[in-house]
Amino acid sequence: MDRIYNGMPARELGSEGWHKPWSGGNGGSCVEAMRLGDGRVALRQSTDPDGPALIYTHHEMASFIRGAKDGDADFLLT
Repeated sequence: MDRIYNGMPARELGSEGWHKPWSGGNGGSCVEAMRLGDGRVALRQSTDPDGPALIYTHHEMASFIRGAKDGDADFLLT
């Protein structure tokens, strides 16, 4: 793979290594995540596995998860 970039077609990252940590009871529509070799994380929509992948640094993903655990994103649910 030449270059991994935000918005690239997720299919270019391959089909192995994707996980569904946020699935459950939503009819199969969920976010899939893949840890990349350089520590970054790719996210894609499970219903569109060939669509764009969002690429986050380890720090960005860690900050998001910590904030979600602390309730910083609760406003998205109301």
